[in-house]
Amino acid sequence: MKVHEYQAKQFFASYGLPVDRNIICRTPDEAVEAYKKLGLEKAVVKAQVHTGGRGKAGGVKLGSNETEIRQHAEAILGMNIKGFTVDRVLVSEAVDIASEYYMSILVDRKSKCPMLMLSRAGGMDIEQVAKETPEKIEKIIIDPVIGMSDYLAREAAFKLFDDMAQVKQAVPIFKNIYKLFTEKDASLAEINPLVMLKDGSLKAIDAKMTFDDNALYRHPDVAELFEPTPEERKEREAKDKGFSYVNLGGSIGCMVNGAGLAMATMDMIKLYGGEPANFLDIGGSSNPEKIVEAMRLLLGDKHVKVVLINIFGGITRCDDVAKGLIEAFKILKTDIPIVIRLTGTNEAEGRSILEGTQFTVGTSMSDAGHKAVELSKNL
Repeated sequence: MKVHEYQAKQFFASYGLPVDRNIICRTPDEAVEAYKKLGLEKAVVKAQVHTGGRGKAGGVKLGSNETEIRQHAEAILGMNIKGFTVDRVLVSEAVDIASEYYMSILVDRKSKCPMLMLSRAGGMDIEQVAKETPEKIEKIIIDPVIGMSDYLAREAAFKLFDDMAQVKQAVPIFKNIYKLFTEKDASLAEINPLVMLKDGSLKAIDAKMTFDDNALYRHPDVAELFEPTPEERKEREAKDKGFSYVNLGGSIGCMVNGAGLAMATMDMIKLYGGEPANFLDIGGSSNPEKIVEAMRLLLGDKHVKVVLINIFGGITRCDDVAKGLIEAFKILKTDIPIVIRLTGTNEAEGRSILEGTQFTVGTSMSDAGHKAVELSKNL
């Protein structure tokens, strides 16, 4: 789960991290009032959306008077940045930057531990730095049993700073952000950039946090900040109905019983030149009501041109699945082609039941995959 920059900064401030003064605003009038309330000579107006690249998209502007602040807020509010519409902006103090640095804590899957990432080349182009000059990024694995000890924080600080004045400031920043990361079950806590001002002080002028969805029940203060995208809302609704669903944006909707088979089905579709619309594992049920719910989920995706139902009958018998499908489609009305592959227990009986119906039946997984891809390209 992601939160906005201003929300991440609120968490940072509550854990003693040095953040800039800021006020969240939803209208140009509020932005002007925030500028006056903060008593600033210069302020930054920043779009608040759940994506990066705001600066390059024109979503971050510097203003030095009320007129400019209003103009920037009017221009940014309503802007579309990578598919996200800006409905609020953050008005924050403009600081006198001497240098920029990058730091983050994330979960490293290889070591199965938190990892501290640092770079003296912070700022908007950190992704390019990681790609072209990875040697400029330092990585420190944190033993979760020991945590962010004083000596580890000092080691990290010396990787960013040469002057002892900044090292002394950085140590509590590293310790506090690690405390925040662990206590709130975060999967990422990032400051980019962490800046050194002309007076030598350090300040976090941007903040990014994501949280482990599976731990949200422990953190109601985090959970209440959840603002789902349409895809995330659909995924949550699917989970509530007992499905595992992930939208992938392709044209071939997939309904499969079993996660491994679902992955193999998506791979097959790609191999044959198609694009899977989703991952959908419906489990081992042949219940018509469950099939109806799953199909409604798939048909609610405007990109789906064909549905491929791939069922392996183990404990669930293929003839029961076939009967369930027929009952389900007495309720559902759709012109979208449905390709079905049944294999396993009573597969011959299941295919026999589907003869003469609206469904296209594949004799094998490969056959069904080819038929689904061909239909998707002809529509």
